[in-house]
Amino acid sequence: MSKRDYYEVLGVARTATDEELKKAYRRCAMKHHPDRNPGDKEAEAAFKECKEAYEVLSDGGKRRMYDAHGHAAFEHGMGGGNRGPAGFGDVGDIFGDIFGNIFGGGAARGPRRGADIGYVMELDLEEAVAGIEKRIEIPTLTACEHCKGSGSEDGKLETCATCHGHGQVRLQRGIFSMQQPCPHCGGRGKTIKNPCAECHGNGRIEQDKVLSVKIPAGVDNGDRIRLSGEGEAGPPGTPPGDLYVEVRVREHDIFERDGDDLHCEVPIRISQAALGDSVRVPTLDGEAEIRIPAETQTGKVFRLRDKGVKSVRSRSPGDLYCKVVVETPVNLTTQQRELLEQFEATFVGDGARRHSPKSSTFMDGVKGFWDRMTS
Repeated sequence: MSKRDYYEVLGVARTATDEELKKAYRRCAMKHHPDRNPGDKEAEAAFKECKEAYEVLSDGGKRRMYDAHGHAAFEHGMGGGNRGPAGFGDVGDIFGDIFGNIFGGGAARGPRRGADIGYVMELDLEEAVAGIEKRIEIPTLTACEHCKGSGSEDGKLETCATCHGHGQVRLQRGIFSMQQPCPHCGGRGKTIKNPCAECHGNGRIEQDKVLSVKIPAGVDNGDRIRLSGEGEAGPPGTPPGDLYVEVRVREHDIFERDGDDLHCEVPIRISQAALGDSVRVPTLDGEAEIRIPAETQTGKVFRLRDKGVKSVRSRSPGDLYCKVVVETPVNLTTQQRELLEQFEATFVGDGARRHSPKSSTFMDGVKGFWDRMTS
């Protein structure tokens, strides 16, 4: 499937200014953001598409390349660097490797940082709404305490014999001169003379790390919290990665969350529905009362303002929607059965129709259906 034109993705003209590009990107990203469209794969793809378009068009150099060559400018496959969320290497990687290195240029590449870690944290609805601090245990690579993450037993380093301290090696591929991190020293330019006895020169060891994570009030399914520097320790001399904690909210016995709103079902007796009554219903901060009018039908929804959830992105709480469900009585006593039989006996003749408007409408529809079928 061919890619759409980046200007078309953002809905701007090819002469759009930087400010117009920024506004268009914000509008596109806000519309398709995964937090606003949980589980929607099409929205997720559209979000990535507009992000990719903006990453190119907001950069003067990349935009000139795109205007001159279109998508082909980024499809040479010569990048060699990390690929970002948009799914392509950095333009500097591609053209620096191809053209810059021919003339002896090219950006130097040092050793990379530690890997990011993902962790799924399950919460009860009450915990997600109120916020909570939880301790978690993560198996990861941490900096070796014995050598303080240096990988060296005595702290002594020596110049790498392969790259002579540059951290880069040059490879000749046909007419192209390619540059990449030195495989011997990992791009550091230095090697360890006496490796640490604990980590054997890696500077890292595998162990469980215990952290205390603060979950803000109002988080929902799919929300992610970034803890900078709490990911895997990097190779000696490099920073650690980040930890991303993804929230999963367990199913609740009573409430179902929909954004900032909560929904629940409230069972009531047939007598309460017919005669009217006051019913106490649970909320996340206690109880509330709803007034059931006489002749209430099952499925009627009552709204309690500000009894929902105040999410991390909203200024005020949502509402609680209570749907009443008329419950058929069970385990009747002899007296209750007799009373119901007497009550049912009053629904005779045409006069019964006015007591059951929905049933009457249904029966009229059935009669009309059979009349059409037999005519």
